[in-house]
Amino acid sequence: MQSETTSDQADPAGQADRTTAAPAESKESLRRVAVASFIGTAIEFYDFYIYGTAAALVLNQAFFPTLDPVNATLASFSTYAVAFAARPLGSVIFGHFGDRVGRKSVLVASLLLMGLSTALVGLLPGYGSWGIWAPLLLILLRFLQGIGLGGEWGGAALLAVEHAPRGRRGLYATFPQLGPSVGFFAATGVFWLLSSGLDDAAFRSWGWRVPFLLSFLLVGVGLFVRLKISETPVFAQVLDAQEAGKVPAADVLRRHPRELLLGAGGMIIAYGLFYTATTYCLSYATGTLGISRNTMLGLSLVACLFLAAGTWLAATRSDGAGRRKLVLLGSGCAVVWGPALFPLLDTRQPVLVALGIGGALFCMGVVYGPMGAFLPELFGTTVRYSGASLAYNLGGVLGGAVAPLVATRLQSSFGSASVGWYVSAMAVVSLACVLALPETRERDLG
Repeated sequence: MQSETTSDQADPAGQADRTTAAPAESKESLRRVAVASFIGTAIEFYDFYIYGTAAALVLNQAFFPTLDPVNATLASFSTYAVAFAARPLGSVIFGHFGDRVGRKSVLVASLLLMGLSTALVGLLPGYGSWGIWAPLLLILLRFLQGIGLGGEWGGAALLAVEHAPRGRRGLYATFPQLGPSVGFFAATGVFWLLSSGLDDAAFRSWGWRVPFLLSFLLVGVGLFVRLKISETPVFAQVLDAQEAGKVPAADVLRRHPRELLLGAGGMIIAYGLFYTATTYCLSYATGTLGISRNTMLGLSLVACLFLAAGTWLAATRSDGAGRRKLVLLGSGCAVVWGPALFPLLDTRQPVLVALGIGGALFCMGVVYGPMGAFLPELFGTTVRYSGASLAYNLGGVLGGAVAPLVATRLQSSFGSASVGWYVSAMAVVSLACVLALPETRERDLG
């Protein structure tokens, strides 16, 4: 009879892993892998958050000037949601080739599509120049960005996890998970500098485009780093044994529907917290509370340090304490913090506003940090790219795409307190989903 530990090491379908952990690589090689996995998610969240910031501050007027303020904001956030809807499709496309061809080549393709689609937004004329074609092309670029993003995180996480020595997967998965903190800080910092250095007319005319155009440079840096890495040892074994599946996404749906749906549910609060506390709160604070744009961007820079701290603490401790326990802790804290978020914002006091947003992002980091190892460990090697990516991005649709839209409607109908309770409801859903999942840190990858 197998011991409990051995059972934990079995794959989700009940078959024991056939291989042991990948052999340890040189420190130089692992350092290169860490940088390559980190830089993609940093660019991912930079790209996504500059769009979210622009959607909160200027896209409503640049592309939807004929609508009233509330509907223009909803239209702006709807274009924001398009990329989330496209991300599961990107997971299927890039996951298919990632599980059949390899992680490295797919990561290069996803980075190109994601970064170039973002950069082209900076060149897109507004409604005043191109009329209805301007928002339509904005939606198309946003959709293409979502396709690229759908394959990005899964590959970056697998790059770190499948190269990592056994017992240190949580530590190495920290690097792609720190990408949101750095990308968020960079995006907010660029907008803050532009907002501080330009008058309002210049910022709304051309200044908001600069962060998008910088993505051309970031794509070049990302490609330079990623072209230097090797295929992961775990997947190289699959290629050698010619065990790659024909349709990995179909295998995930057939063999691992439970892990897929529960993993996606576990991600809901991470996305919900991030995009409520950043994109929606930026719009709410500047539009409804009358806090200046510069002040809110500066406070957001402070708040992202809380996100980095929560991510680092939880991810690095997940090898000892377990992934599941820390994700549950973060979700539980989010249940409590949700109702406190908007009363802190409504004070209009900078310290309390920073505390409200920072506390929400700290909870998000505690959930998000261990997920870099937790989601990949739920799936076998031949479907890991597809499974982890689909779970991650389906959670994004449910948590990230709809959060600003729901929050805008709730606030206009029932007041800001209702948005806080909505955050708590998302946390309860994630808590229930993670409770139904097993601990994974002792599993062999193979």
